[in-house]
Amino acid sequence: MSDDRHPCPLCGGPTEPFHSDRRRDYHRCPGCGLIHVPRSQQLDATGEKAEYDLHRNDPDDPGYRRFLERAAAAVRARVTPPAHGLDFGCGPGPTLSLMLEDAGYSVALYDKYYAAHPGALQQRYDFITATEVFEHLGNPAAVLRRLLGCLHPGGWLVVMTKRARGDRAAFADWHYIHDPTHVAFFSDATFEWIAAKHGLRLEFVCDDVVALQR
Repeated sequence: MSDDRHPCPLCGGPTEPFHSDRRRDYHRCPGCGLIHVPRSQQLDATGEKAEYDLHRNDPDDPGYRRFLERAAAAVRARVTPPAHGLDFGCGPGPTLSLMLEDAGYSVALYDKYYAAHPGALQQRYDFITATEVFEHLGNPAAVLRRLLGCLHPGGWLVVMTKRARGDRAAFADWHYIHDPTHVAFFSDATFEWIAAKHGLRLEFVCDDVVALQR
């Protein structure tokens, strides 16, 4: 049964109860495929930042750099340096930007908690990266519009987020839903919907990276 009390934060359509655990409920949109946590069950800004402050993302950590290399490689394969990009949601220890700068790109930073530079969202870029960001978005529709508006025609949005599978059993056992700051879960179908809605070229790069060209 659809639940009009929890409209989809991506497409605005009615959603259906999909899964519940001891802490939260999860609703799935049959239109775009997004699975989301209702707003009333999401952390407030103070609680969210407290969770982020627990993360230890060290630019000098080789393991963290290997993790981000999938996104860096997606940029290098599609955008020729020198080019200007934005690392959206860079976190307290920006690392992907350093990796890309080493490869000849210039990279601006934005993060609502750690690099809140509004001017960075008033510029146009050849590429934008959002690594481990989309699963935190309470209003993905607004963020997508903002980011796509910051891209030059032909520019690329590279998103790193683990993609949900459609069956309930797999979702219930998925470690990704246990992070209290994860509130939006995108599937292949969700990114296909985004590409169709905004007239984007979509490439599935690997299990947790997609590239969208404006």
